[in-house]
Amino acid sequence: MKRRSRAFCLTALAAVAALVTAACSSAPPVPDAKNLDQLYQAAKAEGTVIWYAPKPEAQMRPAIEAFEKKYPGIEVKYTNKKAPDLVTQLNVEQAAHKVSFDVSNAGGLTVLPSLDMAANVNWADYKVPANQIFNGNMVYIWAVPKVWAYNTAAVAPNEVPHSWNDLLGQQWNDGKLTVESRGSFMTVWAQDPTLSTKAGLDYASQLAKLSPHYTDNTTQAHTNIVSGQTPVGTDLINLVLSDQKKGAPVAVAPISPTNANKAYLFVPNGSPHPAAGRLLTAFLASAEGQKALAPSYNSIIPNDTDCSSAATNKVVAALCKAGVKWFGETDIQQYQQFSDYFPQVEKALGTDVN
Repeated sequence: MKRRSRAFCLTALAAVAALVTAACSSAPPVPDAKNLDQLYQAAKAEGTVIWYAPKPEAQMRPAIEAFEKKYPGIEVKYTNKKAPDLVTQLNVEQAAHKVSFDVSNAGGLTVLPSLDMAANVNWADYKVPANQIFNGNMVYIWAVPKVWAYNTAAVAPNEVPHSWNDLLGQQWNDGKLTVESRGSFMTVWAQDPTLSTKAGLDYASQLAKLSPHYTDNTTQAHTNIVSGQTPVGTDLINLVLSDQKKGAPVAVAPISPTNANKAYLFVPNGSPHPAAGRLLTAFLASAEGQKALAPSYNSIIPNDTDCSSAATNKVVAALCKAGVKWFGETDIQQYQQFSDYFPQVEKALGTDVN
C-alpha cells in the first residue's frame, strides 16, 4: 500500500512539474497573417498589446489613442522603461521562456544585444516602408538627435558656443558644462568622414580637463540646463523642443555635426501577444502613426542632413534653423563600431566605472 501511495505521489509530482514546465516554455503561436487585415483579426483575438519604451507615457498617448481608434478591440498597455533595462529584462525573461511584453525599443548600444532577441518578421507584408526596416527584424520609428543645448537666461547671445572647439574654452571650466558620462554624444566622431575616432578621443581628453559636471544620462543633463545649474550641456532635441514649448529658457546650440540617434521597435521572440505587437509596430511606422507621434517631436528624419522636409517636420526644422548637420546610422557594422568606441570615450572622459 505504501509503495502504491509513494508511486502515486511521484507520478502526481511529475505531472505537476510537466505542467509547470509546459506553462513556462510555451509561447503563443506566431500569427500566420499575410496582410494587415488578417493581422488585425489575429491581434483582436489577443485583445491586448504591451509596449515598453524609454519615453514618458504622455508623449506616446496621442499615438496610443490613434491606434486604439483605428483598431478597436485592442488595448495598449504602455510602460516607460530605459533601453538598457529593457535589454536586461528581456534577456532574463526569454531565458525563462516567459516574456511579459510585446513591443520593445532599441537604439545606440542596445541595438546589437537586441538583435538575437527580436522575432523575424516580414514587415513588408504589413506595409512597412523598406527604408524603415533595419536588419530585417527591426523598424525605424523615430530619431532623437543628440545636440548641445544652452540656458538662454544664463548664456548671453555673444557667448553661445558655435562649434565643438568653442566648448573647450576656459569660460566653461569648473562644472559649467553638463555632460552625459556614457559618452554617446561623441557618436558622430565615428560617423562623420571629416572627423575620426582617434580625434574624438583626443577631444574627450581635452573636455575632461575642464572638469565638466557628469550625469548618468542625457535626461539628467537636460534638467541641469533648464534649471540653470549648468548653462551648457549635452541634450536631446525632443527634450529641448518640448520644454521650449512650455516657455523654458533653453535652446539648441549651433554646434555641428551631431548624431541622428535612431530608435527602433521590434517584437521579441516569445511575446505574449505576437500579432498585436506586429500590428502596433506597423502602425507606428505608417504615415498615420508618424502623424500621431510628431507633436511630441518623436519622428523619422532623413538619414543624413537634408532640410527639404523642414516645413512639415519640426525636428528637421529645428536642426536646420540652428545650422546643425547630422549623420544617421546605416548598418550593423556602425553599431559594432559604437560598442567598441564608447568604452574608450568613457576612459578619455574619466567616467569609466566598469
